[in-house]
Amino acid sequence: MKHELRQMREQGSGAIVNCSPLGGLVGLVGLPERAAYHASKHGVIGLTRSAAVEYAPRGIRINAVCCGVIDTPMVADMVENQAEAMAGIIKEQPIGRLGRADEVAAAVLWLCSPGVGFVT
Repeated sequence: MKHELRQMREQGSGAIVNCSPLGGLVGLVGLPERAAYHASKHGVIGLTRSAAVEYAPRGIRINAVCCGVIDTPMVADMVENQAEAMAGIIKEQPIGRLGRADEVAAAVLWLCSPGVGFVT
């Protein structure tokens, strides 16, 4: 963000979208030894919220996408090594499946689009 904001301040506009998994909003039950990971994601959310308030008056929108469990190599490893815990987490997904990277990308593109100029 430091380097993005430098350019956006000069041009007087911009959109930044940070990504944090659901663990950035709440710790996930059933996944041991994830405290440091979740703490770092809580930091992403805090940074996003603070920067959004600070830079909104300068025409720079800052948001975060906080998705559920996405089918990534890290999650594949967790499914393999923590199968019981992950089965419960996947079962709790409202949509009933893992998310896909292209679905997250679509949300990010939407947040960066000019039609979303009031969302921060």
